[in-house]
Amino acid sequence: QVQLVESGGGLVQPGGSLRLSCAASGRIDSIYAMGWYRHAPGKQRELVAYRTNVNTTYDANSVKGRFTISRDNAKNAVYLQMNNLKPEDTAVYYCNGAMGSVGSWGQGTQVTVSA
Repeated sequence: QVQLVESGGGLVQPGGSLRLSCAASGRIDSIYAMGWYRHAPGKQRELVAYRTNVNTTYDANSVKGRFTISRDNAKNAVYLQMNNLKPEDTAVYYCNGAMGSVGSWGQGTQVTVSA
C-alpha cells in the first residue's frame, strides 16, 4: 500500500478554479484506476472522477465538463483540475484507488466554494 497526501484546496468564489494534487509514497503505474473522492458534511463519500493507466476516464455527472483528472505515473501523482466551481462542490477531497483502496485514506484537502 502507498501513503497518499492531498493538497491544493482552499477557499474560492463560485466560478473559480482550483487544482488539487495527490502525492503517493510509492509507484502508481501499476494501479489501474486512480481517483478523486469527496466527502461533504452530512453526505456519503462519493467518487468524483478517475483515470486508468490506459487513459480511460470517468467523471461523475455532477462534475462532468468542469473537472479534469490527470495522473503522472513518473511522479507518482494524481491531479484534479476544477473549474467553474459551485457551492455544492464544497467538501474534503481525497485521492485513492478507484477500484478499491490502494492506501490508507489521507487527511484530504478542504475545498470551500463561497462568495
